[in-house]
Amino acid sequence: MRTWQLLPPLTLFLLLTGDGKPTERRTRVHQEEPLSALRHDDKQNFDYDHDAFLGQDEAKAFDRLSPDESKRRLSIIVDRIDSNKDDFVSEDELRLWIEAIQSRHMFEDVEHQWSEFDLNQDGLISWDEYRNVTYGSYLDGPLTETEYNYTHMMARDERRFKVANRDGNLNADRQEFMAFLHPENHEYMKQVVVQETMEDIDKNGDGFIDLKEYIGNKSTNGLEEPEWVASERQQFSEFRDKNQDGKMDREETLDWILPADYDHAVAEAKHLLYESDSNKDGRLTKEEILNKFDLFVGSQVTNYGEALLNVLIHFE
Repeated sequence: MRTWQLLPPLTLFLLLTGDGKPTERRTRVHQEEPLSALRHDDKQNFDYDHDAFLGQDEAKAFDRLSPDESKRRLSIIVDRIDSNKDDFVSEDELRLWIEAIQSRHMFEDVEHQWSEFDLNQDGLISWDEYRNVTYGSYLDGPLTETEYNYTHMMARDERRFKVANRDGNLNADRQEFMAFLHPENHEYMKQVVVQETMEDIDKNGDGFIDLKEYIGNKSTNGLEEPEWVASERQQFSEFRDKNQDGKMDREETLDWILPADYDHAVAEAKHLLYESDSNKDGRLTKEEILNKFDLFVGSQVTNYGEALLNVLIHFE
């Protein structure tokens, strides 16, 4: 039994020991997966943009290239983004490219884990296979007094697995397993995402999230309230609790964690266009993109030599 971690960021995940028994439970607010785990702050660096435009693995590879080589490969990518071959890159073409990069990340996550769970190699992952790999040692023997009872967590996993398997046969193909691992990015999984989030935060079990639960019941130990707490109070009052009843219901929670009016790929496409469109005509030429190559792909070395032998080239 291997050490295993449910990989998607900003979601519930398990840490397992070498014998496969869950040893720690962490809960986080479910949110749509960001384009990068890094902070988006162009005043510091463009690392978030690199991850969003290339994917994390390719962004690291580009960091090992010289500026000239980085520009050469970016030029190849621009030709691929320009899907209608009009020699311009539109905001929509940028968005489609970024969405494709995000989809590739999720696909690679599924492929990375697939063989660990498809024990009988039939091209499907059954609930029994998933349960046995994830909770095998826990199921094999009785709990000790010091162990966390993972029965509830396993039940939650089973519920999510069933929702992901829309045909109801409890045998997940790759698309269904992707929905199980990355529910925030699948429309039909939104309600189970909301349910899990509320279960994690709704400590009094009344089916709502009040201000105290929203903030997290952080104690100030008699000191002045931290600035972030005041900010969260304001957020809750002005934006989260839309009907002003002092708590968030399921719909308000959905709007908080998966807002319908915000899309990471759209926001990043607009950002890249705004920063690169030197003549402000609402579209990008290859020259404009290459002139801002450090925003799109970056480069950190000039003498790269043998290091390039280890770089995986996905765009040639």
